[in-house]
Amino acid sequence: MSVQHAALPEQTESKLSSLKERLAAMRALSTALAKPLSDEDQLAQANDDASPTKWHLAHTTWFFEAFLLKRFLRGYRVFDERFEYCFNSYYESVGPRQPRAKRGLLTRPSAEEVRAYRAYVDAALGRLFEGDLPQEAAELIELGINHEQQHQELLLTDTLSLFAAEPLKPAYRQASPGVFVREALPLDFVAFDGGIYDIGHDGGGFAYDNEGPLHEELLRPFKLARRCVTNAEWIEFIADGGYRAPTLWLADGWATVKGQDWQGPLYWEDAEGGYMQMSLLGFRPVDLAAPVTHVSYYEADAFARWAGYRLPTEFEWEVAAASVPVTGRTLGEDCLRPMPAKPGTGLLQMFGDVWEWTASAYLPYPGFKTAPGAVGEYNGKFMANQFVLRGGSCATPDGHVRRTYRNFFYPHQRWQFTGLRLAADA
Repeated sequence: MSVQHAALPEQTESKLSSLKERLAAMRALSTALAKPLSDEDQLAQANDDASPTKWHLAHTTWFFEAFLLKRFLRGYRVFDERFEYCFNSYYESVGPRQPRAKRGLLTRPSAEEVRAYRAYVDAALGRLFEGDLPQEAAELIELGINHEQQHQELLLTDTLSLFAAEPLKPAYRQASPGVFVREALPLDFVAFDGGIYDIGHDGGGFAYDNEGPLHEELLRPFKLARRCVTNAEWIEFIADGGYRAPTLWLADGWATVKGQDWQGPLYWEDAEGGYMQMSLLGFRPVDLAAPVTHVSYYEADAFARWAGYRLPTEFEWEVAAASVPVTGRTLGEDCLRPMPAKPGTGLLQMFGDVWEWTASAYLPYPGFKTAPGAVGEYNGKFMANQFVLRGGSCATPDGHVRRTYRNFFYPHQRWQFTGLRLAADA
């Protein structure tokens, strides 16, 4: 994921107070998300894409220390100089770091020491607000808030990846037993006119750098499915031989399917009586009416071709999203899993539930320039070989998504809450 931001307006006392409150609430949420996990849970790393909870908690703390406190808090003393190697993520300009795939080997510092590190940095962040806060410092705090929100979502998806690999299949949070029985809303489409549209962030308020500059895109008339693709529809795809038909797949996708023996979405198991799925609520029957999730771009593309449709471009998605409010089932809804679409008019589930794959490669917008310094490494250097996702998920913190938000992953990755919505030419 990446970052850049629009300049904040000049700071007033009320704005600084709001910023301080938001910062404290965000930091407290990270601690609360880790609370159900034992110290042993927080150390383990299930795969090369995931990171241990302890690492997420420490890395987001190091981010504030390295980019904010060392520059703007007079007399600040680094908690432990060795932590920079342990908890730097991918900032080449900062220095060497623990390899991503080996973060689970960091048995030291302990989880207790990481909690002490967070408390130390939180106290220092509080002192930062006692004096005059420079504009640049306020902007870095805003960036740090959004950065840690990204890691809050990763903390949950990485925990799911870990628990799915456990033979005991533990639940992150216990839920009532039973199977949901409901019908999905009909699959129908909403049409949109073609034309020249403004795409990207307009510069008002915070945004990552990859969301701009604002520019024009020409779109032909198109239509977008009212809701996301459901688990029941995916089961039809499986039953019809979708994972055995090479003509449905991109060449790299088919090679991945064969090489990794994919037969369904990640965390699914074909059990007696129907499909089961590992979730943050434990090992449960698949909810047929809920959006399918934990599918790769390759799978989403193959399903769309099987269904006789296609994936939307990110520009189509953004134009369509302008017709609905930026609300949905995100982390504050406390579902911890995608839920069936609620009856309504217009487009449904555009925000929350699942990140939606688009057909758009993750590339810079016209006129894009990386920010100077280390924070410029946040987004731009990843603009190759990845695809854009839009809309947020059930694990995305409240207030973190926007209509212009561009998430991005490699086409084979599926450990995040990734799903899809169908599109077609109108």
